Amino acid sequence: MTAMRIFQPGIQPGRTRLAARLATWAGLAAVHLTVAVAGAVRARLTRHRSDAFARELRALLIHLGPAFVKGGQLLSTRADLVSPSWRAALGRLHDRVDPMRPGERRRTLQAAYPPGRWPFHELGDHAVGSGSVACVYRGTLHDGRDVAVKVRRPGIAERMHADLRLLTLGAGLGQRLPGLRRVPMRRMVDEVGAAVLGQLDLAAEAQALDLLRDNLAGLIRVPAPVAAASGEGVLVMEHVAGLHRFTPDDFGREERRAVVRRILHGVYRMLFIDGLVHCDMHPGNLYLTRSGEPVLLDAGFVARLSPSVRRLFAEFFLNLSTGRADACADVVVRSAERVPPDCDREGFRRGIADLVRRNHGRPAGQFRLAPFAARLFDLQRRSGIAAAPAFVFPLLSLLVLEGMINDFDVDVDFQAEAVPTLLQALRHRPPAPATP
Repeated sequence: MTAMRIFQPGIQPGRTRLAARLATWAGLAAVHLTVAVAGAVRARLTRHRSDAFARELRALLIHLGPAFVKGGQLLSTRADLVSPSWRAALGRLHDRVDPMRPGERRRTLQAAYPPGRWPFHELGDHAVGSGSVACVYRGTLHDGRDVAVKVRRPGIAERMHADLRLLTLGAGLGQRLPGLRRVPMRRMVDEVGAAVLGQLDLAAEAQALDLLRDNLAGLIRVPAPVAAASGEGVLVMEHVAGLHRFTPDDFGREERRAVVRRILHGVYRMLFIDGLVHCDMHPGNLYLTRSGEPVLLDAGFVARLSPSVRRLFAEFFLNLSTGRADACADVVVRSAERVPPDCDREGFRRGIADLVRRNHGRPAGQFRLAPFAARLFDLQRRSGIAAAPAFVFPLLSLLVLEGMINDFDVDVDFQAEAVPTLLQALRHRPPAPATP
């Protein structure tokens, strides 16, 4: 598996910067916790409902930076894990982070466009979308085309590298704890961290947009990048008109079913056939046109799956969809990064087979990927079987999307919906590696 990376020599943080950043984490956490407690106490005294903790958690994640915002965005899609008030608060992390200041925007634009290279006839002053890594503005090119202009926040790369370095060190320490020694936490943070840092590389995002446009044609619309108008830290792409945030109430039952199936088939194509996986299909990136066409606006958080990982994940999903529990267990063992010689393979296979039997054929409303994945990883941990870290990306993609699916159509049999794509993916592929 290869994640898109950004290569910036000399940006790796030293010990002094890491210590300062860690102190910043602690200070921010203390401030926001104090404010949240004060708000909750005040609400209790006045007998009013308080969302102080949810609001302060959102503010804390924003101040901590993109690596933490990403976790909050994922939580906001999970109605099964967090309450509606917490979902609403965290949902503002998708594209309503405080926009960058005019001086910050000016710094990035001046660096991207030397004198004589300004491509815009007009560029709006106010952000129409504001994320933790970049802000998006409306603009018009000299040839009259309407465009969306994504401008990276200055200085964000240094903060992200420091944060992810600290998270990597924390994962390394976590692996030394007795109950976590067999969990490849550091490898998983490294894998996900590379993809998170990939959001900084807007040139790589432009390439991903082009690939996704070709791969998802007819299923999900992806805006075309405008390479001639883009620059360092600035990505210009076509503006897609008529978009709105969609909710289940906007559509009838059959329309909701059609939307869910169209998006599902696009995701299955990414996972099982193309291997370029979008891990961030949250409501800030996924819209509908007035005609119901899905539109995916952002391609910053993507990962590439190797053919062997795609094959193994497809085999597992097909066996889950068809109820072949023993075959699922075999795939999990074959996909493992390490299987210790003293592992109780038969006991592990029985545990996986039981998990699959209990979840096979369940519609979206009765199946929860998070508990399923947690139980799967727990079985691996107890047996000393190290899961391949690359599998975190297919799971991330489905976890982010699962919340929307459950909101729109709890009866969709997403396992059965995957079967045609799975059969296509597996038809002409060589067998996956043998059991370790």
